[in-house]
Amino acid sequence: MRWHRLMVVLAGALAAPAFSSPAVDAIDRPALSSPHASRSALLSAAKAGDRLVAVGERGIIVLSDDRGATWRQAQSPVAVTLTAVRFADANHGYAVGHSGVVLATQDGGNSWLPRFDGKKAARLVLQEAEASEDSNALREAQRLVNDGADKPFLDLHVFDAQRVLIVGAYNLAFYTEDGGKTWRSWMTRLPNPKALHWYAVRAKGSTILLAGEQGLALRSDDSGATFRRISTPYHGSFFTAELATTQDILLGGMRGNVWRSVDGGINWSQLVAPQTSSVTASAVRSSGQVLLATMGGELLTTAPTGSPNILTVERAGLPPLFSILSVSPEQVLLLGGHGAVMVNSENKK
Repeated sequence: MRWHRLMVVLAGALAAPAFSSPAVDAIDRPALSSPHASRSALLSAAKAGDRLVAVGERGIIVLSDDRGATWRQAQSPVAVTLTAVRFADANHGYAVGHSGVVLATQDGGNSWLPRFDGKKAARLVLQEAEASEDSNALREAQRLVNDGADKPFLDLHVFDAQRVLIVGAYNLAFYTEDGGKTWRSWMTRLPNPKALHWYAVRAKGSTILLAGEQGLALRSDDSGATFRRISTPYHGSFFTAELATTQDILLGGMRGNVWRSVDGGINWSQLVAPQTSSVTASAVRSSGQVLLATMGGELLTTAPTGSPNILTVERAGLPPLFSILSVSPEQVLLLGGHGAVMVNSENKK
């Protein structure tokens, strides 16, 4: 069941065909070039200046310099599914994915280099556990080493070109402050004794928000030095989150559950959705409204500021959506199993 919920937001990867030759691990071989790369299952997109960058199944990375009208494939050093991509500026960006892969670019996505992987992550956790002499930590670290690079990173926050926080399945959490040359584990500072999956990370100033499995949400108000649990009213998985301000939190997840707190997570109100499909992704418009995507193929939006807690349908009848990106006040990029599609947005104010 845990892996079933995990794959809800990675459903496109389930349809990926196997390679005919398994001799070289997907983490060690480049993604195949395809004239149909932009129509593959894409799971995340980001803006790199005026460029759009999207990533997805089998290591595919595609770029658009004309707001999604045309796409070209960039070379990717791995063939594992990439789950999330974020940019600090027009040149510096990072992508994460299966097998604990972390890629980095310094030229707007034209080229990418590996910066981390699941095997290195496991060895790092083991080294830190051995230094701490904590028997429980040592046992969990050894399990990670024995399992190998089999656990995905699912989201990341890029603070700037050098500082990045990545999170994923089974409480994976790592931080770099030198552009990925070295990493530190944040796993022991997270109050997550069941090692639940992290699906989303957001940050605003010195506040960091993590959201994941079984209604788990954590926040830090000291740039990640310490974290505390936020009590949430829903105990299913949260697949996405937004942090409009340090006090204004929105969480979305299974069965159409969308909850909002305007006091930092003390009190919550439910945003009424017109359907019960799982909410898989979110994006914030320049107006401050939040867009939500669902596995039922709906594009939802929050009501204008000061209006009741309702969600309205902007688009329906779409394929299952894995990710969305607000490109401009008028345009939204939708990602799913059949690639990337740009649609007009109502942008209600």
